[in-house]
Formats: sequence, C-alpha cells, structure tokens
Amino acid sequence: MMKIKNLLKSICLSVVFVLGACSSDDDSTSPIDQVVAPEKYTFERKGGSSVSFSGQTTRIAMAEEIVSELKDRTNTEVVLNAMFSHVEGANDFSDTDLNASNKSVRSKVAASKDYFSANTTDAIAIRNQFDGWIKNQVDEVFPNWEITAKAGVAGVIQEAGGGSKRYVDAKGLELNQAFAKSLIGALMTDQALNNYLSTAVLDEADNVVNNDKDVVEEGKNYTTMEHKWDEAYGYLYGTSADKTNPNATIGADDNFLNKYIGRVEADSDFKGIAKDIFDAFKLGRAAIVAKQYDVRDKQAAIIKEKISQVIAIRAVYYLQQGKKALEAPVVDYASAFHDLSEGFGFVYSLQFTRKSDSNTPYFTKSEVQTYIDQLMEGANGFWDLSPNTLQSISEKIAEKFSFSVAQAGS
Repeated sequence: MMKIKNLLKSICLSVVFVLGACSSDDDSTSPIDQVVAPEKYTFERKGGSSVSFSGQTTRIAMAEEIVSELKDRTNTEVVLNAMFSHVEGANDFSDTDLNASNKSVRSKVAASKDYFSANTTDAIAIRNQFDGWIKNQVDEVFPNWEITAKAGVAGVIQEAGGGSKRYVDAKGLELNQAFAKSLIGALMTDQALNNYLSTAVLDEADNVVNNDKDVVEEGKNYTTMEHKWDEAYGYLYGTSADKTNPNATIGADDNFLNKYIGRVEADSDFKGIAKDIFDAFKLGRAAIVAKQYDVRDKQAAIIKEKISQVIAIRAVYYLQQGKKALEAPVVDYASAFHDLSEGFGFVYSLQFTRKSDSNTPYFTKSEVQTYIDQLMEGANGFWDLSPNTLQSISEKIAEKFSFSVAQAGS
C-alpha cells in the first residue's frame, strides 16, 4: 500500500512539472510559484520578439518636444496646438518619423477605459485644461518675456546668484511645468494604470480565449493581451536606452514618469521601488504567457500601487521644497515658484492614480481641484501662498499612503 501511495505521489509531481498544476492533501503549489519571470523584459515567439510598444515611444517623444517648444516665445498658439493634436503627415515636429506618425498626445490625455470611457465630460474638461495652458503661455507669458514678474503681472524672475530664469504667469505659475507634470498623470499614468493594465482592456472581447490558444494579431507576433500589457510598460520605459533592462538608466530616459521613478528610487526612504515596479511588469507579462491571470492581476495591482505612490511622493516633495523656500529669511521667488509649479502638476496628476484593490483613484477630481484652488487662491496665487496651506495639502496627500511628509519632503 505504501509503494502504491509513493508511486501516485511521484506521478502527481511529474504532472506538476509538466503542466504546472496538481495538488494533493499534503502538497500544493501556488500559481505565482508556477510563473518564472525572465531576467530582462524579453519575450519571444517562434524565434522573434513578441514585445511591442512603439506607439508609447512615439508619444513620449512628441510630449518632450511640445514641452520644449512651450519655452520658445516665437511659437504661436496654432503651432503649439497642432503639435499637441498632431495629424498624420503634418510637419509639426523636428523628427520626420514623428510627423509621419498617426499618433497624437492630446488624443490619449484623459482617455483611459476605466476612468473616462463613460465620463466624457471630465475627459473634455481635462483636455481643455491643457489647451488653456498652451493659450495662456502664448497670450500672457510670451508677451511679457522680458518684463520682471511681480504679483499680478506675468514675466520673468531669476533664481538667486544669477541662476535659472523662470517665466511665470500673473499668479507665479510656470505654465510649461504645469503642462509637463500634469501630463505625467493625464497621459502616462492614466493610460498605463487605468487603461492598459485594466482587466476591462486586458480581457476585452476574445482576448482571454485567444491568449489561451496563442492566437496572435494579424501580421504580428503577439497576442492582444500581451500587447496591451506591453503598451503599459512602454509608458514607463518606452525611451529607455535598454528597453529590456531599463532600471540600468531609470530616471535618465525621459522627463516624465521614467524620470520621477528614478528620483523616488534615489531617495533612501523609498529605495527599491524601481525594482518592485520592473519586477511586477516582468512577472505579469510572464504570467500572461503562462495563462496565469490571477498572477497577472496581482502584478498589475503592485504596479498601480507603486506608480500612484511615485506621483504622491513627488507632489509632497515639491510642495515641501516650495514651503521651505517661502519660509527662508530672504525668499528666492524664482526657486520657490519653480518647485511649486512642479508640485502643482503632480497634485493635478493625483486624480489619475489608482487604488490597487478598486477602480477608483486615491484622490477624486473634486479633491484635486480643491488643492489646486488653494494653491492658486486669490488674484496673486503663489505670491500670497501660505506655508501652512502647503503643509496642510502635503499632510492630506501623505495620509492616504504609507509614507510621512518628512520622508517624501526631504
């Protein structure tokens, strides 16, 4: 009887190694243990790569050039809007490949399936906000390019000691910084977390059946589910020097989400977050190949939590840096307003974060608007901003996460 029992156990173990699924009363294997992530983000089918996220690389490159051109006062609103809402074949960019592309930045702002497919009112309002920043930069800041800014007057202010010149609106806001940092939430974070990592997108239509059967998209080497996951990956690592091993240069590959994952990683209080995000992407993609969707979803949850944390940490960081500058015996307004403008963008981006266990952001659009109103209160905005207001907003952000204002703000 003992020999028979041992024989049956051996057969079961063999099946575990072959099929990855077998259990008995005294032996079980967790699904996550059955999926092994590769060392790098490298996945192949029939001898060729099955990874593709060129659209994300293109949009990041477009966004980089748009933000750069927001600082060229010779540009018109028509020129900048054309870049933002690029149409295939239009000569909007310095790169001919970008001009030939049918992609645009504006079309993917506030465009995730989970947050905006049934909420077109907010989607339109958010895109109009970006349009408004472009318009105000052209109408208000460009004409005052050589005028010294003061409360209620747009213009230029220079950092102490002959430092950088900052071009601000009448409330002290650098509109190019508001645009750029808000884009981290409205484009990169929203598309990655609330669209491509959404089960509504990953499992849409016949995606699960086709992935189970390794049915690839026509003319491609990937299944639709694989591609959707890769597109989320692309919004973080689409311009990395080594896209299969992006943590080698994390923080140096673009000026958007990649850059600030690197900045948070460099803070000793949050060391390891970049690896956590990358490892979750690898394991989740491996789980799709292995048809282990519970494992995939657990990794998506990790990514949502960690990326949301990055946005919140940087929001608090810049608000605290601005607070410190405003509390100095001699206020360097250019430095303070630069930090606060970046903080403004990260606060705006909070509405695109994602709780790992639900379909909701950590902060509603209404909550974010309250913070924005407090930052921009009155006719003079940053010029009259109280350090107490910055501390209060910082504490409210940190309360929803597992870090302190002191940790994020240093």
